[in-house]
Amino acid sequence: MSQQTRTVAIVGAGIVGVATAIWAQRAGLDVILIDRQGPGEGASFGNAGVLASSAIVPLTVPGLLWTAPRMLLDPTRPLFLKWGYLPRLAPWLLGYLANGTAQAVDRRARALAPIIGDSLADHQTLAEGTGAEGFVVPSDYVFLYTDRAAFEADAYGWSVRRAHGFAWEVLEGDAAARYEPALAGQGGCLVRLGGHGRISDPGAYVRALAAHVERQGGRVIRAEVTDVVQENGTVRGLRAGGEVIACDAAVLACGAWSGRLARAFGLGRVPLESERGYHLELWEPSVMPRAPVMVAAGKFVATPMEGRLRLAGIVEFGGLEAPPSRAPFRLLERNIRAAMPGLRWRESREWMGHRPTMADSIPVIGAVPGLRGAFAGFGHDHVGLTGGPKTGRLLAQLLAGTPPNLDLGPYDPARFYRAG
Repeated sequence: MSQQTRTVAIVGAGIVGVATAIWAQRAGLDVILIDRQGPGEGASFGNAGVLASSAIVPLTVPGLLWTAPRMLLDPTRPLFLKWGYLPRLAPWLLGYLANGTAQAVDRRARALAPIIGDSLADHQTLAEGTGAEGFVVPSDYVFLYTDRAAFEADAYGWSVRRAHGFAWEVLEGDAAARYEPALAGQGGCLVRLGGHGRISDPGAYVRALAAHVERQGGRVIRAEVTDVVQENGTVRGLRAGGEVIACDAAVLACGAWSGRLARAFGLGRVPLESERGYHLELWEPSVMPRAPVMVAAGKFVATPMEGRLRLAGIVEFGGLEAPPSRAPFRLLERNIRAAMPGLRWRESREWMGHRPTMADSIPVIGAVPGLRGAFAGFGHDHVGLTGGPKTGRLLAQLLAGTPPNLDLGPYDPARFYRAG
């Protein structure tokens, strides 16, 4: 592959696509980045900005099958559904909920740990020499619980983290207030994980990385890819914007939209769904936490960013086309007022986007079976930013013909492959 592959076309200029481009260039390959919106949009713009190395526990934990219906009917819980979308969602949802077992959680945790476990170092290495280094900020990652009992009720998730080598410190009372004055007076329980990080402006960060790709001779094209051009079972180009973009290999890395091109890439139908996420940005806040805070009661993250505090979270199922709902934004504001009652801000800005979620909560990373020169990297649900650099490096190694030092079996696109 390395002797024949000179030009790589990457569909998607989010963090996975841009990281693939940078590592491919470092391996001596020519790169074309193609995105219908341009670099750093979509989920790579609107994510929580946390390098959440410890986020190896999926949403589909044991018991979800019984709690999810109650959550959908409770407007104070961070799970929403556009009910008209349910008939289309149902087949995927049944497979998703079927993974709510201890065995599936363990399988997902073992698969995700090598992809996200060293996220801070992975981002630092990716950004080195690109001009984007300043966006990568080492930090703790803090979980806020209402009290010690609430933390202990979450013991299952913490036991999974412990099994994969994560350690933490529990802070209560005066110790919690001294560590995080922004949350002082809440009487809560803080769980501090060290060795994490944050991105101070995710969209600007990915755009800066893409600009580096261009300075290194890569092409960035704003267009929508509609098909793969192949000859004798080998990729020869991509059809986009009424023209054919010639290439020797192609990577499908356009997040939640990857399902639309999966068949063209030879993957058939893949169990990929949009897990719609929301963020609310509070500009010029009166107080700012020192590190990203996961507010456990509301299942959202408050992340300090340049000039604003970003609140990101919520899960809504409603597909790729429906407009944003109002209730998730209202819930984020209510929850931050409960967590930080004295917080004030000058203005707020809203965003809704799409997380790409596989039915088994494990991303697709690797060579596509049956089509030489075709590769895939998508489906990272809540950890796309966290796992983007490692995913990109693995894909670049495959493109360059260098065997990765990681078993890619858990991420194999063939696990969902259906011909035709």
